[in-house]
Amino acid sequence: MDKRNLAFGRMNFILLAAGMAIVIIGFILMSGGGSTEQAYDPEIFSARRIKVAPLVCLFGFVSIICAVAYKPADKHITHEAESQDTRLSSK
Repeated sequence: MDKRNLAFGRMNFILLAAGMAIVIIGFILMSGGGSTEQAYDPEIFSARRIKVAPLVCLFGFVSIICAVAYKPADKHITHEAESQDTRLSSK
């Protein structure tokens, strides 16, 4: 398959993987033991689960959106434009 037919480039996939890893880390930070009917565990309301983990997940989702929107500069088109500019300026 030709690389020009792909919707995303290599950098997009790297950024997507990094964003997904950040989201997974956020969900891991949210996990832990819960309360049962016999015992109440106040740890379910810790700052790590209530504040830090959702912010980490939000940062991961924002980075995934940025990875999808990222469009690298096409070097081939830029090179052609530069060579065309030099031809025009030499006339």
